[in-house]
Amino acid sequence: MKNFATSRTGASNSNPDFPIYVHKLPDRDRPQLANPWDSLARASHRPIPEIPAELSVRIAGRPPHELSRTTLYVADLLLCGDLLRLRSEEVADTLHISPTTLRRRLRADGTNYQSILDHVRRHRCTVMLEKRWLPGKCVAWELGYAEVNSFYRAFRRWTGHNYSDLKQLFV
Repeated sequence: MKNFATSRTGASNSNPDFPIYVHKLPDRDRPQLANPWDSLARASHRPIPEIPAELSVRIAGRPPHELSRTTLYVADLLLCGDLLRLRSEEVADTLHISPTTLRRRLRADGTNYQSILDHVRRHRCTVMLEKRWLPGKCVAWELGYAEVNSFYRAFRRWTGHNYSDLKQLFV
């Protein structure tokens, strides 16, 4: 049998079984998996996010280890993300599930997206204001409120005090 690489280029090939443009990987360089689906399974596992225990208890009344991965991922995305732009549809898309599935899984944990968002906003507000006082419009913008008055109402609901009363504590 005539070598394809030799017949086309006139040069000799070190391995006569393959044309010159095909490179065979040595067997030692190939990963050996007992089950080919193992690589897919490893790629799909994300580490479970760490969320503060007090936030978890506020969200669902249970510690983090008792919540579903979906609830933990939603809380983690909201803790780290831009609250002005994150909506439930974007969160569901990030988790590669439909918005209906997201609602169903959160309902199984006894919560919903709006409740998690509200608790995360409260937590982020507390963390921001522990360091120093900020104007209400800055805090409202950082927490994803479209209007400052919406933030003021939420702050009064969370604490029982007006935001302007907080300024008196810092000044």
